[in-house]
Amino acid sequence: MTRQACLACAQETSELDPATRCRACGGLLDVWHPEPPVTGQALRTLFDSRMSPLSSPASPSSGVWRFRELVLPGAAAGVVSYPEGNTPLLARESLSIWTGVPALALKHEGENPTGSFKDRGMTVGLTQARRIGARAVVCASTGNTSASLAAYGAQAGLPVFVLIPEGKVALGKLAQTLAYGARVLAVRGDFDTCLGLVEDSAERLGLYLLNSVNPFRIEGQKTIIFELLQQRAWRAPDWIVLPGGNLGNTAAFGKALQEALALGLCDRLSRLAVVQAAGAAPFAQSFAEGFRHRYELRAETVATAIRIGNPASWERAVRAIRATNGVVLSVPDEEILAAKSVVDRAGVGCEPASAAGVAGLRRLVGSGTVSPEESVVVILTGHLLKDPEIVLEDAKVGTAGIREIDPTLAALKAAVEG
Repeated sequence: MTRQACLACAQETSELDPATRCRACGGLLDVWHPEPPVTGQALRTLFDSRMSPLSSPASPSSGVWRFRELVLPGAAAGVVSYPEGNTPLLARESLSIWTGVPALALKHEGENPTGSFKDRGMTVGLTQARRIGARAVVCASTGNTSASLAAYGAQAGLPVFVLIPEGKVALGKLAQTLAYGARVLAVRGDFDTCLGLVEDSAERLGLYLLNSVNPFRIEGQKTIIFELLQQRAWRAPDWIVLPGGNLGNTAAFGKALQEALALGLCDRLSRLAVVQAAGAAPFAQSFAEGFRHRYELRAETVATAIRIGNPASWERAVRAIRATNGVVLSVPDEEILAAKSVVDRAGVGCEPASAAGVAGLRRLVGSGTVSPEESVVVILTGHLLKDPEIVLEDAKVGTAGIREIDPTLAALKAAVEG
């Protein structure tokens, strides 16, 4: 039977307990499922058979529920699915040259229904909300979480409340959140202020919290790894590089890799490399000191999706880095924007936070941490149109290809030839 267990004190609770932290000590919770009926090659074959949209009865085309034995086996009915997942692995020569890694692939989670990886966690989170009989759901958000929760909450028929830091959410994400019908509250403070407020009040107000502190969100986000392995014929890459904000993906990836190894889905652990923006890098600072101290700071970066100074999934993320012999680093905004430009001009496109992973990989190659001979997958977490202000700001200063001309053939000819 699926259970929840505290990461700090190991106290266990039911899978239907709505608390998102341990009731005894306040620690983070993990979800643990029973071992599936088959493992190894048989389990790989089972998952591969579900890649056909006709073969799986529960959300057949979902890249999350294809792996339901490892996600939420008790959710046989009532799954809330868009569907989500099935995001591509992309190879682009220009990016391989720029990073110095020939065997580079990008897993573009911006191809999810609402444009970010959050949909993988929300399909599980809203399914769980239904299972426990939640009357409403809530989150704090820098944008992507709110858009995803609003979409999946609407599908589940549940009221959605979203707390955002006033004036610090990209317009593309805010527009999605409003369009899907969420009730948006702009808080005078940063993301960490918003998260603290919803954590303090959610249960007392009868709201089910669906930030990544919720362990069922982590279960959905694990499927990024399961799908990545499946797309690579169950061969783990040497490195998986990802941006780090609230660290939910870091936690999910570490958990997924360990589960995949234990179940015989792959034969080794990939190393994780977590990249933070220099203005929002408490985890990188702590890693440099062997995780002896936990840091909080006032975050500031153009990468709004990772503008977080006190990551909620800290303890889980430390465990993931240690388990995978991973590394954590930070890159300045200038390098993030340079990487974004390269990704965009490769015809792929991403929001700034996603580009942090690409910028970080280039640094890791330059320092010798990652060898050019190694295989690497970088996770792009959000779609280009999530944060269009960055591109439009470039256009204003003439760097994005916008030029006014007169409505004449001569003017057009001059522009083309120029």
